Order: sequence, then structure tokens, then C-alpha cells
Amino acid sequence: MSEPTDGASGGDGEYEHYEAVVVGCGPGGAAAAAALADEGVETLVLERGVDAGAKNVSGGLIYAEESAPYTIDGLFPGFREAATERPVTEYHLHNVAGSQVKSFDITDLHEHDTDWCDAVLRREMDSWLAERVHERTRETGGGLLTEVKVDGLLREEGEIVGVTCEELDPIRADLVVAADGVNSELARDAGLMDWEEPEEWFQGVKAVVDLPDGAVPERFDVEGGEGVAHLFSGDLFDGVRGGGFVYTNEDSLSIGSVFHLDSVAAERAEPHELLDALLTHPFLGQWLADEEYEEREYSAKLVPDSKKAALQSPHQDRLVVVGDAAGQMQAQGPIIKGMNHAVTAGGLAAEAYAQAKARGDTSRAGEFYERKLHDEGVMEKLRPRRYEVASALGEPEPFANLTDAVLDSAVGRFGVRLLGDRLERLYSSPALSMMVPDTRTPYVTLPTVIAEELGAPVDETNDVEPPSLADRIGDLTYDTDVGNPHIELRDDSAAASGTAVTACPVSAEGFGGGCYRRETVESNGEREEVVSLDTQPCIECGTCAVVAETEWEHPRGGKGVEFEEG
Repeated sequence: MSEPTDGASGGDGEYEHYEAVVVGCGPGGAAAAAALADEGVETLVLERGVDAGAKNVSGGLIYAEESAPYTIDGLFPGFREAATERPVTEYHLHNVAGSQVKSFDITDLHEHDTDWCDAVLRREMDSWLAERVHERTRETGGGLLTEVKVDGLLREEGEIVGVTCEELDPIRADLVVAADGVNSELARDAGLMDWEEPEEWFQGVKAVVDLPDGAVPERFDVEGGEGVAHLFSGDLFDGVRGGGFVYTNEDSLSIGSVFHLDSVAAERAEPHELLDALLTHPFLGQWLADEEYEEREYSAKLVPDSKKAALQSPHQDRLVVVGDAAGQMQAQGPIIKGMNHAVTAGGLAAEAYAQAKARGDTSRAGEFYERKLHDEGVMEKLRPRRYEVASALGEPEPFANLTDAVLDSAVGRFGVRLLGDRLERLYSSPALSMMVPDTRTPYVTLPTVIAEELGAPVDETNDVEPPSLADRIGDLTYDTDVGNPHIELRDDSAAASGTAVTACPVSAEGFGGGCYRRETVESNGEREEVVSLDTQPCIECGTCAVVAETEWEHPRGGKGVEFEEG
């Protein structure tokens, strides 16, 4: 555990006081802390993992947008050389129908407003960032503390004035930056975020797959220092709305699937099986070899759908919220960006505080932060007006069903054939991508029809057999908090909480080794189906908090799952 400098504490009431407390040291928290330190602000950073990155998972690609006021390499010189895997120079979208595939090169969309984009693994990236954050915050009287769980907001006379921690006494601050991720306890404590609506969330599941040295350039036909991103949609995911991805790291692949959580729940889909559907598709046979297939790590997380969940006013009193905690994850068709927006938000939050401090009224930092998010165009990217119009017209069920029926008809199929390769240009349009409705049409129906009408059979074979769910769980690292479970079932009936059995990424029907399982019990002469919970294998994704009747919080600092790749 790192220690703040001796001069960091100060007398302000009965509690230790800092000018700023940043909760979480992912990209958003690191950006906020570095920018605050650069402004001379005394900043304490609190991270609940044993190391920054130990609790973090992403797909993951990190972007630097040309239009963004802050980028991660701008705040942290040398970042790309030291903390990323490969620059992504190509971007492909694959429409799948059975063994037929029609591929589009959408690199133009990928490069729109993009300075650079790199593949990353979060444990290495966040750990590198944390070292620089600790160095810079120590210079202004703060520092970084790990294995500290911030579990709530400190209030005085109803106003937020700091944070409470399980491992430390409460800490007062003039600014609290909640960068504590998608399962933010601070955003929920402030009443800014809740887990009531499954349609506001995506669920991502990922395997990091080992490759031999030199395999990426050879198998993906790229130069030695370059990488590529592949996206997948169509019928290979049994009608669940979403898609898959393959990203090239230095000597591994990040292979995963991202789906609308309400669709996962409604279809009773099992996340590990959706991932396996991609891993075993013949198309991936060109990149994977059965005799050497090895997964380094299995992981999962919730992802906020910024179109619905991004906070328009991500602040309250002295609290500002950045990154996933504020719903700042852009997922619009093939556009998938999150970490870059967290970095921008962290930088803007620090800038807002410095501006408010210069005016002699730090209480206005949240107001300035909100204004900057809008003025810099961040909110328009996260919640585009184009989508609001398109969704109002295209997402009502009768219209969505009609659209699917027309596409799947002789008329719709003729239209797809008529457009042919011009569809590639349409998929590469930033404006159209920001209008994609959250229906089966763009994720399942249209790509399936495109593959059936324009695609070709896959020549490759794929004999990969993914590990069992039990093996995947068994390979993870845990420090179980015995006797102190972080999840409790409020209602164990199958009607209230049964969806967790299939939606939880480490649970499954008929599998007894995960978090959730169905059981039949007899009470008063009647048999009843109930759900039981074991938090030991929990990977802290938060899925059950949305689909089941639970009380959910993070484990204590340093406890629970520890990701080695992320």
C-alpha cells in the first residue's frame, strides 16, 4: 500500500482533510488526479484493488480523439510506449449467417476524429498510470492509497463534504471525484445513478487468449508494430442484441462479446456460451489453433449505455462523477469508446475545480464541470440528438417488428443485393452510426440478411474447445472475504432472482460452482423453486444487482477477485 506524504493531513474539523479526494485510479481517476496535481491541488487518490487495474476490465481499445481537450498521452507522456499493447490500424465488421460471412472494412469510421487508438490490457496500463499518479500527487501533499474501499459519502448538515471508508476514518475534501467505475457506490449514494433498468446497460464478457511470439503479424497480415480490430454481428448469438470482438494485443488476443443486458435477461442467454459461440465459429479458425489454445483469463463487467445512462448533471455538492460511474461509455453501432471519455471528463473536472478555486468559490466546481462537458461536445457524443430522434421513431416494438419483417422479405433482400458493397460506406458513416436504434435490426436481422445475400462460405475450420466455466473460474485469483459477503439476496424466489442464474457470467443452469443456482425446497408440504447465492466465485461485474433482488456492494479493499490481465 502506498502512503501519502507526511504533510498531507490537515486540521479541518475532526477528520483528515484534503483539497481533493479521487476515488478510483482507472483512466478517469488517473486523469483527474494528474490534472489536479498539475494545478497544485493537494490530492489523495483511493483505490480499492491491491494494485490499480486489479479490479478493472475493458474490451479494450483506448482512443485519443482529435477533438478532445484531454488525451491520456497528453496527460501522461510516454504512455503509448510503456502502457499499451498495439496500435490499431485496421477495423473490420463481419456480418455472419451460419458459416457465411460478409466483411466490411470500416477503418474510415474508426479513424474519424481519431488521433490514435491502441489495444490495452487494464492491469498493466492502470498500474503504470498509478505509479505516475502517486509521484505527481505526492508533490502537492497527497498520494495514492491502495486496498481502501470508499463505501459512501460523508455529509454534514445534508451536504456532501467528503467520503467514508471501511479501512480508514472519514476524510473531508473540497472536491470529491467519483471515478469508482460502473458499479459506483458514490454515484448511487448521491442518488445520481441506480440499477433499476436493464436496458440502460450492456454486459461484456472477455477471454484473453495466449498466442505464440510473432503470431499476430503473421495471422492477421499486419506489420510487426501494428494491430487490428474485428467486430461480429448476425445470427451466431441466438438472437441476443449485441456482438463480438477480437482485438490484437502484443502476444495475445482479447476476444469477447458485448450485449444489451435486457436482451441477455429476456433470452435467458448464458454469457459464457455467447462468448464460446464466437470462439468456436469457423471464421476464427484462421487466428486460433486448437493444439495451442490457452486462455490467460476470463472476465466480465457491466457497461453503461451512455445514450440512456450518461448523467446530464454528473455532480452534487462537492461531488463530481467521471467515466463509467457517470455512464460515460459510448456504444453506438460499431463505435465503442469509453476510456477516452473518462480521461476527458477527469481532465475537465480538474479544470473546473481549478477555475472555481481561482474565483474563490470551490462549491461551483460541479456547475463548471457540467458546462464544460456540454461546451466541449462530450455530451453530444454520449447522448446524440440524432439517436434520440431515431430511437423515438425506430424503437417502438410495432415499428421494429415491421422493419425486421421488411428486411427479411423478398423486397428487403433485393434492396440489400442492390446496395451491395455500398453498404460498406453506409456502415462507415459517423452520422449514421450515431443513429443506430437499440433493436434486433442492426445487431441480428440486417447483418444476417447481408451475410445470406452477399456473403461467402468460410473456408477455415475451427476445432477450438473453450475451457469449461468451472475451469475459467478456477483459474482466477481470489482473496475471499470469509464471513463478510458483499452481496445478499433480498428475495430468493425464482420469480424475483432466477434471471441471475443465467445472466451472471459465472453461473449457469445446472452448474453448481457459480454464484447463483436454482434449488427446489419443500415448505409446508409445497415444493418451491428458489435461488441460492455463493459470493466466493464472484467477479464483481454487478449483473445480479440489475436482474435480481439483491443488496450489492464491493468487497472490502484488497478482497475479492484480482484480475491479472483486465
